[in-house]
Amino acid sequence: MLRSIPAVLALLVLAAHFYRAAAFVPAVLCVAAIALVFVKRPWALLVLRWGLAAGAVVWMMTAWRIAQDRMAAGKPYLRMLVILGAVAAFTAVAAWALGRGSGLPLRGGGQVSH
Repeated sequence: MLRSIPAVLALLVLAAHFYRAAAFVPAVLCVAAIALVFVKRPWALLVLRWGLAAGAVVWMMTAWRIAQDRMAAGKPYLRMLVILGAVAAFTAVAAWALGRGSGLPLRGGGQVSH
């Protein structure tokens, strides 16, 4: 259960990001995905991992877009890149750590079913 905390935090931060951008459907999906943390089925774990991986990509794309805008305006951008890069890395690590040691069979990492 403790390994689920980073995933829940990452989903909440991603939901806040979408909410701020007025993307309400993805924001609601992120919040709803938190319920999957409590579903002890391989498909739920897979959906969460893929969702968090996609979230890491969203953070990298957002960082790139903001950096481009700030560079064009002649404003500093390095600190923003470091912060959003850390958020993307946290989200990716949350996806990786989710389900490790859960006893559920995973494909492409984690525990192998026999």
